[in-house]
Amino acid sequence: MSAEILSGREQAAAIRADVTERAARLAEEGRPARLAVVTATDDEASAWYVRSIVNAAGKVGIACDVADLGPQASPEAIRGRLESLSADERVSGIILQTPLPGGAKAEDLASGIAPAKDVDGANPLSLGRLAAGLAAFAPATAEAVVRILEHHGVEVAGRHAVVVGRSTVVGKPAAHLLLDRNATVTVCHSRTADLAAVTSMGDILVAAVGRAGLITPAHVRPGAVVVDAGTNQAADGGLVGDVEPGVAAVASALTPVPGGVGPVTTALLLLHTVQAAGG
Repeated sequence: MSAEILSGREQAAAIRADVTERAARLAEEGRPARLAVVTATDDEASAWYVRSIVNAAGKVGIACDVADLGPQASPEAIRGRLESLSADERVSGIILQTPLPGGAKAEDLASGIAPAKDVDGANPLSLGRLAAGLAAFAPATAEAVVRILEHHGVEVAGRHAVVVGRSTVVGKPAAHLLLDRNATVTVCHSRTADLAAVTSMGDILVAAVGRAGLITPAHVRPGAVVVDAGTNQAADGGLVGDVEPGVAAVASALTPVPGGVGPVTTALLLLHTVQAAGG
């Protein structure tokens, strides 16, 4: 068996095309979409990601401002900036980029983002609404997981989905989104006993831990669909996911890293921004 590759690039391009039209209409109406990214780190991987967001936003006609507070920024300074951006009528969407300085916790600071502008679903209020099945912006990576499955025609309803990872950024919201689509969901984590025994029962396996090579062929049920939401820096400076390449010989379908969940995630952040602007 050789797994079908579930690329996210075509879907991301379609989302960006839609966003471009929406952003143009908003600009014509005098209410242009504007995204603000708040960062407080000197982490180069984070800086690269922020630059990619700025570049992607510019290509679709969304203004993107970066508030770089520096790695010494206090939690109070970060929260203050989030609250001021939330009150700024010119700003449509806000992202709090991680990692954060020592002593600053994203789950605490994200409550300073107005839910209506919380385009990456970081505010606990947004996560609570998502869990309750109410309208809210989902964390973009978690939404990208289910969007890729839908785009490639993978049936979710009635199937057993196993999510490896319980972060509020990907694992937990992805589980809720899969539940909303009538999957039976199991969530695994660092305390799960005999991980391979649990993951190998899944018809759909979502890897969202951030640990290169965690998922091996032994973790995958033959014929399962595997979504790799992990992003890890390889020794050569490249990007790898949480899933070993050998899984392609066992799974029926597999998302690549890079080129899978990542492009769709960025495109969804832009879509959420124009939606927050009313477009």
